[in-house]
Amino acid sequence: MSIKQDKLKMWNENLKKLEDQLVTVQHKKGAAAQEGDLSENAAYTMAIEDAETLRVQIEQVKKIITDLEEGK
Repeated sequence: MSIKQDKLKMWNENLKKLEDQLVTVQHKKGAAAQEGDLSENAAYTMAIEDAETLRVQIEQVKKIITDLEEGK
């Protein structure tokens, strides 16, 4: 396996983990939403922030994968 293939495998594994984490956070957000008043719900707010952070990380990893595949 080449170094490029190793890197692609590693980044694809990282992407899968981040996507799995995002699904978990979305479930937590849904559970927190069931608790009532969202304006005073710290768990809901934290879940939204965590989801946004994960989305940014996912986009960064996708760009890295694309750049590797294109040889950049």
